[in-house]
Amino acid sequence: MPVPPDQALRATPEAPADAGLAALADRCVQCGLCLPHCPTYRLDQTEAESPRGRISYIKAVAQGRLAPTPAGDAHLDHCLGCRRCEPVCPAGVPYGELLVGARAAQAARRPPPMKLRAAGWLLARPPLLGRLVDLQRVAGWLPTALRPALPPAPKAVAMPAPRAAAVREVAVFIGCIADRYESGTRAALARLLGAADIAVALPDGQGCCGAAAAHAGDSATAARLAAANRQAFAGRDAVLCLASGCQDSLARSLHAVAPVEDALTALDRLGDRLRFRPARHRVALHLPCTQRSVVRSDAALRRLLARVPGLDLVELPDTGCCGAAGLHQLAEPARADALRAPLLAALAGSGASELLSANIGCRLHLANGAIMPVRHPIDFLAEHLA
Repeated sequence: MPVPPDQALRATPEAPADAGLAALADRCVQCGLCLPHCPTYRLDQTEAESPRGRISYIKAVAQGRLAPTPAGDAHLDHCLGCRRCEPVCPAGVPYGELLVGARAAQAARRPPPMKLRAAGWLLARPPLLGRLVDLQRVAGWLPTALRPALPPAPKAVAMPAPRAAAVREVAVFIGCIADRYESGTRAALARLLGAADIAVALPDGQGCCGAAAAHAGDSATAARLAAANRQAFAGRDAVLCLASGCQDSLARSLHAVAPVEDALTALDRLGDRLRFRPARHRVALHLPCTQRSVVRSDAALRRLLARVPGLDLVELPDTGCCGAAGLHQLAEPARADALRAPLLAALAGSGASELLSANIGCRLHLANGAIMPVRHPIDFLAEHLA
């Protein structure tokens, strides 16, 4: 998205020069190899909805050559933060870092809409959010800001008692909305690890990973959440993460404190210590953007599922992002639904009786449109543990 000469401006109070953002954006060579991998470019077929177009806008504003505009900011808002562009970029542009910086600058000049600020405020306070989710379960009520995104919550599941033979303990990250929605998945993970004599700990004091705050430009809240998680996980030898969308933010927060690993990767490494009984039905698999492009645990997941005898697995085609993208499903529900539609069509034609997906945001968004159970792969694996 080149800057027209008649729009080139000096730095202004509304568009102050930002050398750090400009330097990151300058690494883009404008080759366009990212375009076919960008879900919003696929959806709109316009340069402004591509990584290359957004980088041009970010760079021009950061250098003070262009005053920020509502149209430019809207294209920046539409970015899903899926980071599918990163693995195919020949210049190695750290697009995720660039996006977070640009969103922080954007929030400083134009606060996000109230419903996103309200949702972010709740995500940063998991105990309060959990009580609201519990209220939804018994009364069917939620704040308007969260109502479109959250299907009914399951009942809480207690963690199984650790086996006396456990020879190692790993900590597990809980997160924010997953505190309620993934209690069964954490119990399932404990059963799987317990079969290999590994105990699970859920450290007190942990909270949201901060990804939603960072992507909304709220760097202060993201930093506060990171500090709380560093304190909660201090002294741990290993931290497992169940949500692919949380892992990168958590790993950055716990850098030099504790290594963070996808729980699926850790289970895959156990090899023959996990044995499974046969599956007798067809299962569909969805691979979230963050699992493909950031965490890259998709190969580990495929190997794990291949250990289940008789499993009829159908991997859904890569139609692009499902549209959840953190708070995007709240901010842009129509666009989120349009991005989800091809996946739901593929799912409907798959002949599967359930869908597996390793990221909680994707599962919640897909479950709102699917007519079958949508679960974490770890739930399925634990169910078939021999």
